[in-house]
Amino acid sequence: MSQQNPPPQEHQINIEIGEKEAEGIYSNLAIITHSQAEFVLDFTRIVPGVPKARLLSRIITTPQHAKMLLRALKDNIDKFEARFGEIKLEGGGDAPFGFTPVKPNEKIN
Repeated sequence: MSQQNPPPQEHQINIEIGEKEAEGIYSNLAIITHSQAEFVLDFTRIVPGVPKARLLSRIITTPQHAKMLLRALKDNIDKFEARFGEIKLEGGGDAPFGFTPVKPNEKIN
């Protein structure tokens, strides 16, 4: 007699969202750093003519969750572009600000 594995069950999570969180936070600059144990994503907003920006939100996560986030973002970008067309990046994505990587030994103020 062969033994069959039951089909995988999908887990549903109910997430409550407060009024403030539902409004969201607009960010046009992310600084991403990491250690051996975690990734840190700092979100801020740059306003033209203002030389200073304030940290709006910080997400700290494991390397495994950071990689899953990367895959989920890629999947959603692929679906978005399939529906609405390619997302164009100004200047090939090398803008002087925005979601850009920090270079090694670069000081962050």
